[in-house]
Amino acid sequence: MYESFFGLKNRPFSKTPDPKFIFYSRSHEEAFARLQHAVEEKELILLTGEVGSGKTTLSRALMDSLGENYRIISIINPRLTPAQFIRFVAKRFDIDTAHTKDNLLELIYEKVYEDYNNGVTPVIIIDEAQLIPDKGTFDEIRLLTNFQLDEENLLSLILIGQPDLRSRLERRAYLPLRQRIGLSYHLNPLNDDEIREYIAHRLMIAGRTEPLFSEEAIEAICKFSQGIPRVINNIASNSLLEGFGLEAQEIMKEIIYDVVHELRLNGVK
Repeated sequence: MYESFFGLKNRPFSKTPDPKFIFYSRSHEEAFARLQHAVEEKELILLTGEVGSGKTTLSRALMDSLGENYRIISIINPRLTPAQFIRFVAKRFDIDTAHTKDNLLELIYEKVYEDYNNGVTPVIIIDEAQLIPDKGTFDEIRLLTNFQLDEENLLSLILIGQPDLRSRLERRAYLPLRQRIGLSYHLNPLNDDEIREYIAHRLMIAGRTEPLFSEEAIEAICKFSQGIPRVINNIASNSLLEGFGLEAQEIMKEIIYDVVHELRLNGVK
């Protein structure tokens, strides 16, 4: 709608986790490096971050970076019972799920070992892992980490979730799984300088190199977004829409405040 008016090829602040627009802040770069290391070393890694901090985007970028020697199993809705979880994983290995859970685990192991002999590493990515309903499903995840040889693991497993996932795993009942976590990282919000770079980066990817937001507007985005990329996108996208309606050549702070008021962000009414 507003793309041509602002000299853009596409929308720079979409809410979808498009890896094309990924911006590597120091924290995002470190998180991505740890994800890559976990895959290479076939480790279990825990990645946490606030809602909208960019966890899913990083996981998509990771998947895009992996070649044909990886079998990616992505679980985006982990509200699964233990049996449902095992059947889901089995199905992704092209295993007939009309077996008992114990038999499915054995068949999964056979497939994992077959992948190993073929030079393929399974990578199981569980997004929104804080939604896993009960400890039993976590126990099944732990059992998958038992798929190993004397000298190395046979698969990589990535748990991604909000901060309460980390708190949950701190409970004594989850100690056996927690001890299997080889890498752990918490994704931090962007600082003010990174927010400026983030906005400029996404505008550039969308086809615009000239500044579009005034310095005061960017300061307002820093204030109200608290460095969360999804909130930045929401404010910036709505600001471009309002700016287009006003035929504004530059997004000023007044537009940002109007948008923030409409979105009721951080107590603004």
